Amino acid sequence: MTFIQPYDSPLGDILLAADETGLTGLWFEGEKYFANNLPQKHIRQETPILSETKRWLDIYFTGKEPDFMPPLHPIGSSFRQAVWSILLQIPYGQTVTYGEIAQQLARQQGIARMSAQAVGGAVGHNEISILIPCHRVVGTNGSLTGYAGGIHKKIRLLELEHTDTSRFFVPKRERRCDGI
Repeated sequence: MTFIQPYDSPLGDILLAADETGLTGLWFEGEKYFANNLPQKHIRQETPILSETKRWLDIYFTGKEPDFMPPLHPIGSSFRQAVWSILLQIPYGQTVTYGEIAQQLARQQGIARMSAQAVGGAVGHNEISILIPCHRVVGTNGSLTGYAGGIHKKIRLLELEHTDTSRFFVPKRERRCDGI
């Protein structure tokens, strides 16, 4: 069964979803893939996983790095799971590029090359934003290429983590995480 709870963040309303295993979704209201994997049958009910996630978010939104991680249960293909696993390794307040993730994934899979655009597609379909930090992924040239929740939220999340954003820029035509 899937359980949902709203969360009122400083950046807007968030919907949380979890099953018995872990958090399955964290979406900003109105984002591109809002509640994309939310089953038709779900119950609005507080659970220990959702309570722990809210506590994590409360700490995070004060500008501090939480020292724990609620159980996560991201749902997706093995390729997406591999990309999301790499996202979880990006340190708080730091960024990596789509190309760097592609290189790391290629090394892990023992292949010569991996498409940064394919990585971008997986990053863009991350259903557990913030906790699986796709906002920490930037373009190779320093462009703040999209965020399903909106580029302004991506910038605010990076600033909240005290990331030096002076070397980044917003492209004239904003692209989403799934479009490099």
